Amino acid sequence: MPRSDFLFTSESVSEGHPDKVSDRISDVVVDAYLAAMPEARLGVETLTTTNRVIIAGEVRGPDSVTFKDLEELSREAVKDIGYEQDGFHWKNNDVQIYLHAQSADIAQGVDAAGNKDEGAGAGDQGIMFGYASDETPSLMPAPIYYAHKILKDLADARKAKQGDAAKLGPDAKSQVTVRYANGRPVEATQIVLSTQHLDESLDSADVRAIVEPYIRAALPKDWITEGTVWHVNPTGKFVIGGPDGDAGLTGRKIIVDTYGGAAPHGGGAFSGKDPTKVDRSAAYAARYLAKNVVAAGLASKATIQLSYAIGVSKPLSIYVDLHGTGNVDEAKLEAVLNDAIDLSPRGIRTALQLNKPIYARTAAYGHFGREPDADGGFSWEKTDLADKLKSALS
Repeated sequence: MPRSDFLFTSESVSEGHPDKVSDRISDVVVDAYLAAMPEARLGVETLTTTNRVIIAGEVRGPDSVTFKDLEELSREAVKDIGYEQDGFHWKNNDVQIYLHAQSADIAQGVDAAGNKDEGAGAGDQGIMFGYASDETPSLMPAPIYYAHKILKDLADARKAKQGDAAKLGPDAKSQVTVRYANGRPVEATQIVLSTQHLDESLDSADVRAIVEPYIRAALPKDWITEGTVWHVNPTGKFVIGGPDGDAGLTGRKIIVDTYGGAAPHGGGAFSGKDPTKVDRSAAYAARYLAKNVVAAGLASKATIQLSYAIGVSKPLSIYVDLHGTGNVDEAKLEAVLNDAIDLSPRGIRTALQLNKPIYARTAAYGHFGREPDADGGFSWEKTDLADKLKSALS
């Protein structure tokens, strides 16, 4: 039987964390190519370090997107994040780009999948997981949902130069430990927040005075109690941050990107990949299905696994675990989900409208639990399948 009383912790990192800066730049490159050619193919990695950005990988796309364009877009991304520091500055960074043509061996697996159905095959093998829980309005696990929210609210205040929040820098990390009682989240027992600050004279107490109102506003009103333990800038000083403090790489924050450890992860990163890569698109589809299962009232928690082989259009397997909270047969639900949308890579891209420049916005504060955008961003967060699933299982 699942435990009903326990503590669970998740962490998040801000858009200024060096790995997230790298994710953002890689996804800016993806968006640039998809805007010029919706069927572009990319596998892009970015390294960020002191005053340097290195972009490398494989591309199949139009020549109209130039390295000069990509350099300017990367600088704009760093500027938007807020880096204007001696060790990492949007204007002064040395930007190096090493992109080359996609391997023909990989391309043929996607382009000519058995029935020669252009674009139908998976771009790689792999397993992907989707998860949903009714413990928050966005159907996300509470620890990661609130860890993200704390950092997003602080970033918004910093960029808007709201009071003393203007003294903070772009690099930050949060961690929230949540106590569950009878299987439901009820309070925050530990709160960790480390944030870069531009004023060297600030100590931990000063930083706590700045951030505490935002943290209290981000969490449910009764979650912070007299027993809640705070750890704000526990090392005392955090002035050197971002890629000047630690090198950043694309794809190193996959648990932050998904469910904060509350659900399995297939292992593949998302950022820097076009939607033919099932690491990205099938993980979005699995979340879409899991969220709609919970939104339909078929369970209060759902984990869904999909698996693929390179060049093969259909998933090799679909697995559903309702964690003992479901009111439908899991095997029957697996069959229904297989029919709910076309789970070939091209079918996913079509159903979720993924061949669009919608990815830079996913690079920080999680790929899941976000509101769908009017232009198709975060389409996998819609719950428009819920009624269809209920009808199929009634």
